Amino acid sequence: MADAAQPDFSRKKIFTTGEAAQVCKVSQQTIIRCFDSGRLTGFRVPGSKFRRIPREELIRFMKNNDIPIDALEGSVRRILCVDDDPQINDLFRDILGSDSRFAVRTCETGYEAGLLTSSFRPHLILLDYKLPDINGNVVCERLRSTEDLADIHVVFISGVIDRAEADSLIKAGADGFLKKPFDVADLISMIEKVLGMESHAQSSEKKTGSS
Repeated sequence: MADAAQPDFSRKKIFTTGEAAQVCKVSQQTIIRCFDSGRLTGFRVPGSKFRRIPREELIRFMKNNDIPIDALEGSVRRILCVDDDPQINDLFRDILGSDSRFAVRTCETGYEAGLLTSSFRPHLILLDYKLPDINGNVVCERLRSTEDLADIHVVFISGVIDRAEADSLIKAGADGFLKKPFDVADLISMIEKVLGMESHAQSSEKKTGSS
């Protein structure tokens, strides 16, 4: 008999002890003991004995105990594209939205980016350096200084800064830089590299070799 499919926990915000146990691959009693001892924090449902664990706390617990967080991430990589040019955002939606490996959201300001970062929880932000309300480097600095957002990858995309400025952005915490206008293949290659994904070319080669 085949095993039941693994539930998709990639967008779940609050976990039961049973769900946390499934994610961490330990017994439910282990999770309950960690909760009751304070090693794993959360809250109890009012008027009941049921424990609930927020996503951020479960991630903290897993990282502190060297438990892989793959089960929380799912197979689809979430990408937030931030550019004040609607045509660029349309391009991102066309290119990345047609790739089943990615879920894409777009916005045009740093303020919107902050809201979407909290709700969408992207794995990667493609970030224009010059935004109407804030420079992209400030957005990057805020991410790096916020504990539960610090692991989000950032790739700057801009046509108004030179290589030296791009290098300074990378030193400040960015994972990469692409200069506009960019080649679509270079964009996909950069995303795959930053997110540690197998490229489509490598995947095709494996399929050809095994056929």
